[in-house]
Amino acid sequence: MSEFIEGFDIIKRYGLAVTFFGSARATLDDEVYKHAHDLSSRLAKKGFAVITGGSSGVMQAANKGAFEVGGASVGLNINLPETQVYNPYLTERFGFDHFFVRKVMLTYASEVYVYFPGGFGTLDEFFEIVTLVQTRKIRKVPIVLFGKDYWQPLLTFINKTLYEERRTINQEDLNLYTLVDSVDEAYDYIIANAAC
Repeated sequence: MSEFIEGFDIIKRYGLAVTFFGSARATLDDEVYKHAHDLSSRLAKKGFAVITGGSSGVMQAANKGAFEVGGASVGLNINLPETQVYNPYLTERFGFDHFFVRKVMLTYASEVYVYFPGGFGTLDEFFEIVTLVQTRKIRKVPIVLFGKDYWQPLLTFINKTLYEERRTINQEDLNLYTLVDSVDEAYDYIIANAAC
């Protein structure tokens, strides 16, 4: 219970925030790392706090972009038996003992959610937010999927199988997120659709 209280105390400090999700395995040389860095830098300059899982890869890139321009750069990490390393670009950090508490904080922390290519964790976090918006458990917020080559196969499955063939989702559910392929496109969409 104390983790929830402390977590909500942290996230309520930031009136305007964007959460970045993506692979912890992305490296400095990866294009996805550069895109996450550049987008977070631009959003931080616009007054957004940048929130991530606080680790490496896309998370580090996003935190670094915000940190370098003097923006709020927050890491919500998980405490594991092995050493869990925070990236060095955080203005505030918090470690959680329970994955579900951390996930709640990442879910309720922001007005915008940006998803870069990642693994099961990234997909889990994407479907969590989409489901919460779809069921109106949270208000409609910009959900940005960055990288058409990565996301398009999943979106094709959603459109064809879930919507057209199985009818397990409604047509309006296909509008809960947007797919972008450039920093400019992501930035413009966020600025036009965020509750700034």
